[in-house]
Order: sequence, then structure tokens, then C-alpha cells
Amino acid sequence: MGDILLENTLSGRKEPFVPLHAGEVRMDTCGPTVYDSAHIGNFRTFVFQDVLRRFLRLRGFKMLHVMNLTDVDDRIIQNAAAAGITIGEYTEKHIKTFLDDMDALSIERPEHLIRATEHIEEMVALIERLAAKTITYTSDGSIYYRIAKFPGYGKLSKIDLAGIQAGARVEVDRYEKNDARDFALWKAPKPGEHFWQTRIGPGRPGWHIECSAMAMKYLGETIDIHTGGVDLAFPHHENEIAQSEAATGKPFARFWLHAEHLIVEGEKMSKSLGNFFTLRDL
Repeated sequence: MGDILLENTLSGRKEPFVPLHAGEVRMDTCGPTVYDSAHIGNFRTFVFQDVLRRFLRLRGFKMLHVMNLTDVDDRIIQNAAAAGITIGEYTEKHIKTFLDDMDALSIERPEHLIRATEHIEEMVALIERLAAKTITYTSDGSIYYRIAKFPGYGKLSKIDLAGIQAGARVEVDRYEKNDARDFALWKAPKPGEHFWQTRIGPGRPGWHIECSAMAMKYLGETIDIHTGGVDLAFPHHENEIAQSEAATGKPFARFWLHAEHLIVEGEKMSKSLGNFFTLRDL
């Protein structure tokens, strides 16, 4: 058989794929944030990574594949509070729906399907590694990553760091930052919010640190393939690279593969636009 060529977002070109460990592919996929049911645009990404893993296995590789479930974030906390239930109770029903939908589409389960809330210790340890390298700072109890300390920022998405504006293409946290472009690694608790008491203080993890910490626990500090939707390339995957590589000094992922949007009447399918369908709508 010929070489396997993969379109690598990091390099912007097709490259021959050879895994870091002979005979085994270590792959990470960003799973859903389980604040609601996933729509079929989300499942375009999950079908894509399913086809990829099946193909790689057909070519004789053993798969070691991680998919994370983000089961704590602002929307989950707010929705659970509004419903008068715990975040665990709130997310459990959406996780079940997601798994049922995966089964309905015959999407294979990854070797590790993991929840963010079960890996707080790994996230705290990674933040401590970054703090030891003076890449973080604390403001009002929250811990931030100082983007200016990572010279390679933007190499995945080709974003111009100087042109980044909070509120435009960067998530806006309602916390005090030294620089609007910096992102939260650890968020101080607000009154009434669920939080964890840890060595780095009370709070909860930021979205980006969750993915890096969980991927590295199961796959090591350098992985073969990272997949996700194209909308995650910036800022999420860019931030994953920044925090992971600053901590380890090694490349985080050798190949980045992104699935494009599902288009509906000329626009991407999204919940914010209201043009989405779930499997149950079909």
C-alpha cells in the first residue's frame, strides 16, 4: 500500500503520516460540551474522526484514542442552577443522549471516553508546571496564561497576535486580566457556583486546560493526531498548543486535522444561528 497522506492544519499541506510509536496511533478528539444535545453539524466532526480511526485500523495500526467530554463550563453551571439540580445531574442526561446518538450513527467508542470533572488533579498539576515557568499570573483568585510569553502563538491558526481583540475572536471571561488576549487556566468561584478546593486555590478549570491535561494523561506529552471541528482551531486548539508546549518543551500534536462546518442554506449550522437539527429532528 502507498503512503498515508493527511492534510495537516499546522503545516497547511498534505504530509505522509507515520506514527511516533511503531504500529500504534495516539489520537485525541475534542468531544462535546454537554450543556445541550449535539446537533448534526457537531456529528459531522465525530463521523469524520470515526472514519479516520477505522481507516487507520484497517491499515494495521492499533488505536489509542481519547475523546473528552466537557462537563463543566459557564453554560452548564448556569443551566444546572436554573433547573435547581447539580451539574452532575444536569450533564448526565446530555451525556446519555450523546452516547445514544453515537450508537445510532454506529460511531465507534474511543478507547478512552473521559469526563473533565474526573481529571481535576491532572489539570491542577499542569497549571502548577506552567506557574513554575512564570507563564501564569493570578488576578482576583483566577489564574491566567500570559500569551505574550509563548513566541509560537498563532502557528496553527496563522492568527496575528497583535490583531487579536477580546470580544471579537477571543472568548470574553468576566474576570480581571492583565491583557485581554490572555486566557483563564483556573477560574475563581462566584457566589453559589460549584467549585473544587485545590492546591492552587478554590475554583474550576478553564476549557483549554481540560483538554491538554486529559490528552497528556492518556496519550503522553506528544500525540500523533489531534482532531476537531474547524471552529476550534482558534482559540481553543491554539491555546492547547500554547499551554502544552510551554509546559513540556515538546510538540503537543504532530498532525492537526479539522472537519469543516456543515452548511445550511449558505451558513454554517450553529445553535447561535438557530439553524441546527439534532438526530431526533430527522
